[in-house]
Amino acid sequence: MRRLILDLLRKGGFRLYARHGEATLGEDQPYLNFDSCFTQRNLSDRGRRQALYYGAALRNLQIPISYPIVASPFCRTKETAQLAFGSTNVQMDPFWIEIYKLNRNLSNIEQKRILDSLRTVLEIKPPYGSNQVIIAHSFPKGIGLGQIPHMGTVIVWPKGQGKGYEIFDKLSLSDWG
Repeated sequence: MRRLILDLLRKGGFRLYARHGEATLGEDQPYLNFDSCFTQRNLSDRGRRQALYYGAALRNLQIPISYPIVASPFCRTKETAQLAFGSTNVQMDPFWIEIYKLNRNLSNIEQKRILDSLRTVLEIKPPYGSNQVIIAHSFPKGIGLGQIPHMGTVIVWPKGQGKGYEIFDKLSLSDWG
């Protein structure tokens, strides 16, 4: 990992938006139920290993994280967050379902509504001296934070409510090693 990024992350002030670990093949069921993992794609064994590695890497690099970790309510995002940071340190936030919806055919108005809400969320600064982790989904190419590989992380620098945010860097899982 580049020294400058590591030094900045250790000072805190960033939001780390990570895509969940690798999931099983297939698609989520049309009757998707957030209380039933049988209706969803779930983490593969490789995805579980990725999640464990991610959490260990952040701890080993001594990057301060504020809790709770925020996760989308999908089983694959919850499990990723729980494996990486411990099950008692994770909080579900239904907002992140909206990011998943961006991969569908949405009207321009609906897409803009979701992206405006995303901007509002990403503008919020984490508690002083720490970083906030979000485990959710990738975006379509050229939209929002863009495409993110499994356990890839977009390092977001929030400028404060109403002031926007900046994408500081994008890291793959191997960049944390």
